[in-house]
Amino acid sequence: MASPLILTSPVITGGALAQAAPKPAKELSVGQSAARERQKKCGAEWRALSVADKATQGPKWPQYYSKCVKRLKQVKA
Repeated sequence: MASPLILTSPVITGGALAQAAPKPAKELSVGQSAARERQKKCGAEWRALSVADKATQGPKWPQYYSKCVKRLKQVKA
C-alpha cells in the first residue's frame, strides 16, 4: 500500500506568481543598441531580396547577416 504524499514546503499557486512585480527593463548600452539597429537593417534587406538574390548573397540568413554586419561596420568606420 502506497503512503500518501506529504508536502513539507508551501505550494505556490499561479496567482501568487502573478502578483510579483516585474523587474524594470534595463537600458541598452550603446553597443547593444547599435547591434540591434544593424540586425534590423540587415533583416529588412534580407526580406527585400528575391529568391535569386538570396542564392547569390549566400544560402542562409546567418551567412548573409555576417556579411551585412561587416559591411555596415565598415561604413560606420
